[in-house]
Amino acid sequence: MSLSAQLGDRLALVFPGQGSQTVGMGKALSETSAAARETLREADDELGFSLSRLLFDGPASELDDTFNAQPAILAVSFASLRALRERAAPGEQIAPLVVAGHSLGQFSALVAADVIDFRAALQLVRERGRLMKEAGTRRPGGMAAVIGLDDERLVEICREAESEGIINIANANCPGQTVISGEAAALEQAMELARSAGARRVARLPVSIASHSPLMEDVSRQLGELIARIDLREPRIPIVGNVSGLPVTTAGGIRTELEHHVERPVNWTASVRAMIALGVTTFVELEPGQVLSGLIKRIDRDVRTVGVSALTGQAVS
Repeated sequence: MSLSAQLGDRLALVFPGQGSQTVGMGKALSETSAAARETLREADDELGFSLSRLLFDGPASELDDTFNAQPAILAVSFASLRALRERAAPGEQIAPLVVAGHSLGQFSALVAADVIDFRAALQLVRERGRLMKEAGTRRPGGMAAVIGLDDERLVEICREAESEGIINIANANCPGQTVISGEAAALEQAMELARSAGARRVARLPVSIASHSPLMEDVSRQLGELIARIDLREPRIPIVGNVSGLPVTTAGGIRTELEHHVERPVNWTASVRAMIALGVTTFVELEPGQVLSGLIKRIDRDVRTVGVSALTGQAVS
């Protein structure tokens, strides 16, 4: 059966963010797809070191470093997209209605929509990772996942915890699953308040960077200056923005979306609902991982989610 027949014509491509990286990612892709192998070779060449070796062999501590994790995830995501396109029959095209990415994944979506070249995107997210790492050193913070409380109650909790420092909702991932981000003391206070309010689970994430919070203001400014010097093309496919949760169809709109991307919350719930409102019934999650598929099904159980490994002939463990 052709890919277009398998997927239908009401398709969205979605790209994962940081935290999805694992040692070994991309290896099965490179073994089964010439297009994926070439993509990872391009990444090695552009970055000036063997990213592919780090992907395949680790160590995990080096791969998890924000400076490496961001280009690594983007490279594997784009390799999986090229592998998917390679799998199509001659003359057949994968034609999504819309693309979107979670946090870092938004940059992968920009490459998929031909807004920015792959090599330029690699350099951009590597610099993004470097700036975020430096910001985390200057102004340490953290993030925590809260399960089982609605966002309205979490907003109140963050306001109560502001007496200890900066704290806010960072990721509205799906109903009942939200990530908060901020300075360490305020984060600990908010976590305790969330437990007292009846959250089913509150877990500190293994990061020392308060992404999508005001602690990233300096990073946002520096990235804005960098992005202003990059030629962004008009998107060939609408992109649903993390900040707005709405489709973006112009290069100017993308610049506006990216202007405060690293410091403002990711509204993934609104993003998915916007894609469904556009007519999407099938979501294909590009590699690595399948975190987004789980979130999407919690947002709307009636849609279909597909992992790209099921479509590209990879062995699935």
